[in-house]
Amino acid sequence: MTSFLQLNTIFISMIMEAIPFVLIGVLVSGVIQTFVTEAWIARIMPRNVLLRTCFGCGIGLLFPSCECGIVPITRRLVMKGMPLNAGVAFMLSGPIVNPIVLFATFIAFGNDWRMVGIRAGLAIAVAFCVSLSVALIFRGPQLRQATATADAFAAPVAAALEPSIAAAAKPTVGARLSSVVSHGIDEFFDVGKYLVIGAFLAAAMQTYIPTSYLLELGSDPLKASLVMIVLAFVMSVCSEADAFIASSFRSSFTVGSLSAFMVFGPMIDIKNTLMLLSAFRTRFVVSLIALVAAFTIAGSLIVGRLFG
Repeated sequence: MTSFLQLNTIFISMIMEAIPFVLIGVLVSGVIQTFVTEAWIARIMPRNVLLRTCFGCGIGLLFPSCECGIVPITRRLVMKGMPLNAGVAFMLSGPIVNPIVLFATFIAFGNDWRMVGIRAGLAIAVAFCVSLSVALIFRGPQLRQATATADAFAAPVAAALEPSIAAAAKPTVGARLSSVVSHGIDEFFDVGKYLVIGAFLAAAMQTYIPTSYLLELGSDPLKASLVMIVLAFVMSVCSEADAFIASSFRSSFTVGSLSAFMVFGPMIDIKNTLMLLSAFRTRFVVSLIALVAAFTIAGSLIVGRLFG
């Protein structure tokens, strides 16, 4: 009975801390979804590989959305003409470097700006390295052929109908605000279930797994990073809430392994992998996951060396 009460206390505290940030995140995501067009982003894309990689890492600041909605946005950007490596940089960094996630990390770790800097720096470094690797390895388009064919077929029709549709049914401000709210509600319930599952698993681990075992895992940097990466993948917690779960492991795991959890999870998790497989070719997805895992582990080991 005592252990159940402990689990319940940890679980509720995680949920209560994370919910406000999830609410803010889904509402801002709705605003971006409704008012910002992918075509505008595509028009300002640099031609140089290094510059567009940096650009891809940076525009995540304009899209404060968690990883739950980043794959569809990235697919649309690539279809609009964004180079694949820039799209990958945006897809990997966007769920982490946006202000809402960074502020949530600041609160979760007791107003510690160091952890915010570590998380943002490692995320940008991993996204940058993976993006450049993608540019070197993959030359052709990697979207699934069925999607590309359907869009190629639909493009002339859409171009012909676009002026008449715009003239006949330009959305009003009220309709757009309604779309923001509707999108926010849908995303909140979609994200919420993963938050609840992740918080419950984290609370159960802390309650029922002996502290000595966790300390043993956390004492070895490589093993600790691998364990936290697997946890991040399995839990599939929203990036606006995962810092609260990571902070609950501070007494058992190293700074490097905690940073691995907060970087790998928003980039690659169960739900994200399924969405990637639906949008991109399987070989590309497998290679992407391997690259993210390798660079995250390497980065977390460097973080562990520098920050202890």
